[in-house]
Amino acid sequence: MTAIEHLYLSPGHNYKGHYGKAAGTHPIVEIARVRCVAGKGIEGDRYFGHQENYKGQITFFAAETHDALCAQFERRDVAPSVYRRNVLLRGADLNAWIGRKFTLQGVEFEGAEECRPCSWMDQAFGPGAEAAMRGRGGLRARILTDGALSVGPV
Repeated sequence: MTAIEHLYLSPGHNYKGHYGKAAGTHPIVEIARVRCVAGKGIEGDRYFGHQENYKGQITFFAAETHDALCAQFERRDVAPSVYRRNVLLRGADLNAWIGRKFTLQGVEFEGAEECRPCSWMDQAFGPGAEAAMRGRGGLRARILTDGALSVGPV
């Protein structure tokens, strides 16, 4: 069964624009429900209304990838919020959704591209995480219809 396990928002950028400097300190907030706005993003998130046709209006990450990274690096103390993706989803092949439309809880999305991991992942999760995440960094998507996502089955 496919399910949303966690939903996250962050009001500010911790990594974008910080290259060569320390990461920002904006919190990532876990919430039970998010409001998706077609063409704009998630209300309250740092990328809401960022730019027209933006590929990362919402981001997804596979819970199975988080589990695998924790096992590979023997880290049980890392929360899935460290990746700074909006939706932690279990039971879906996110890479298969690249270039495709899909619907979750009545909201339609279009998969745009992989959320390629960056060097910040080595700081956020631990050394070696960026390389280990290649090809499984998550999904960046556009929101095609208004609606809400909640933690639970899709």
